[in-house]
Amino acid sequence: MGQEAARKNLKTFVEAAKTRGEALDHVLFVGPPGLGKTTLAQIVARELGVNFRSTSGPVIAKAGDLAAQLTALEERDVLFIDEIHRLNPAVEEILYPAMEDFQLDLIIGQGPAARSVKIDLAKFTLVGATTRAGLLTTPLRDRFGIPIRLNFYTVPELQHIVSRGARVLGVGMSDDGANEIAKRARGTPRIAGRLLRRVRDFAIVDEEPTITRAIADRALKLLEVDSIGLDQMDRRYLDAIALSFGGGPVGIETMAAALSEPRDAIEDIIEPYLIQIGFLQRTPRGRLLTPHAFRHLGLALPSRPDAGQLGMFENSADD
Repeated sequence: MGQEAARKNLKTFVEAAKTRGEALDHVLFVGPPGLGKTTLAQIVARELGVNFRSTSGPVIAKAGDLAAQLTALEERDVLFIDEIHRLNPAVEEILYPAMEDFQLDLIIGQGPAARSVKIDLAKFTLVGATTRAGLLTTPLRDRFGIPIRLNFYTVPELQHIVSRGARVLGVGMSDDGANEIAKRARGTPRIAGRLLRRVRDFAIVDEEPTITRAIADRALKLLEVDSIGLDQMDRRYLDAIALSFGGGPVGIETMAAALSEPRDAIEDIIEPYLIQIGFLQRTPRGRLLTPHAFRHLGLALPSRPDAGQLGMFENSADD
């Protein structure tokens, strides 16, 4: 359920590869966390009828780590690398000939005795996943023949996922209860599943056999998740820009310092949904709240649209 365009296209590419008797072209999934990139990669491997191996960019610290993964692959196997934008540059260099020519170029030994060794690999499919496509180097990005962008899920899609999840958990769920959870799941199945489990806990303690809209609403309010899915961290972010920086624009490093949160967490977890629902704009001068955000916060619009300012040592380069 969900990502219908991506699934339809992938099905076509998989069927074509199976008909040709070849490995599927390398695939790159791009999108915010929690949209099912790993699940889709597993589906690709299952549809191809091949082995699935999984790792992540930060785990592959040395060329030898990557070589061990690649040499263990059999013909047409799928290797999934999550957070591929975090690959060590030296490791990435090794990956280029592996993706293009299915060969490993390794340097054995050191100094004058060092020699280059080529190792032939099985023709495999690399599936990469990233939340930050802009951090991928052009040579790496261009080697993926099938780039696929994943979008946030719709409320009806999430409602279906919540209802199915409730059946798996063995908890009663009304349609309006599933809809209430879906509306607050930020377009993300992973969040929908997390909220469902927490609402179930409240229902069990309150001895409620079925999760209705009223039960879901009460539980989610106690969890500090508002009517459109914004949580305490989102409100801290919005309040900081609105109250401390006059609505913006304000640079990302200043926001990270103000919230005591890593820049990556802000850019990967908080901002994508706020941009999607029209609460936030990324401008050349920094982050800027929209009138929609002020209305949701119950605050008056600032008298000067550019009342905020960038941090003293910031410029548009960090945005």
